[in-house]
Amino acid sequence: MKPGYSLMKHYLQFKDLRAEEYAYLFERARIIKTRFKNYEKYQPLVDRTLAMIFEKASTRTRVSFEAGMYQMGGSVVHLTTGDSQLGRAEPIEDSARVISRMVDVVMIRTFEQAKIERFAAHSRVPVINGLTNEFHPCQILADIFTYIEHRGSIAGKVVAWVGDGNNMANTWLQAAEILGFTVHVSTPSGYGVDPELAGIRDSACYKVFTDPREACRGAHLVTTDVWTSMGYEAENEARRSAFADWCVDAGMMAAAQPDALFMHCLPAHRGEEVAADVIDGPQSVVWDEAENRMHVQKALMEYLLLGRIGA
Repeated sequence: MKPGYSLMKHYLQFKDLRAEEYAYLFERARIIKTRFKNYEKYQPLVDRTLAMIFEKASTRTRVSFEAGMYQMGGSVVHLTTGDSQLGRAEPIEDSARVISRMVDVVMIRTFEQAKIERFAAHSRVPVINGLTNEFHPCQILADIFTYIEHRGSIAGKVVAWVGDGNNMANTWLQAAEILGFTVHVSTPSGYGVDPELAGIRDSACYKVFTDPREACRGAHLVTTDVWTSMGYEAENEARRSAFADWCVDAGMMAAAQPDALFMHCLPAHRGEEVAADVIDGPQSVVWDEAENRMHVQKALMEYLLLGRIGA
């Protein structure tokens, strides 16, 4: 094991960290973002290398991790299944053993959660989940940081999840259990969240609603995602029909708290999962949310590589 990794952590699901670690990360993200906005050079990761492995296409994940690592003084190696042995049947365990001997941290965006778990089990360095079919912890990290920036602590608040019971929904449930808020989940029949898959022990952290407007009632944050996630394109037409009543519109936002925020992890399809006047309206913070991927991931990489440091 490399020097300095005696307390190595991976970040494969939101529940991999404790509430006090999240409090630290959100404060570090605030400090790092402030430095970025003030054009203050901050490069604690000089001579550190991030390997980014993509089996799923990406815009925000690639730009946020790559720009963030360069800003922190490090370097980046970008790999896809098309330009490496990852797509040529090399065992993922062997790829992990080799890649982790040459870099300091690995980010993987792939399909099954089992793949990233297998990679991490054989890695000498921290592994970060950039997205899997089951979980998207870096996105929820950014979403909660964005909420804190705009409204303060999320503890005790209500988050309305409207749409597919997908990797985002699973991760919101994990975050609610750890950070002490409640998720109102509304999905079409057959597309619900599986609490067992999400790894939820406390059923008090979420409530299920058949009516999406009722799920939004009194919510402090309303959030959604595309109806058809990557890997499920064959279901697109069936999903369009099933999800027709789950478009977040002005009526749903009116049912929420007067100062409720709207979030979407992007890319968005206006007129499908969200109305244009909502995502482009005054309650939407989707652009802050997108930018904050970079800032929270910088804080996360700093923490995984250096541990807790002073301001």
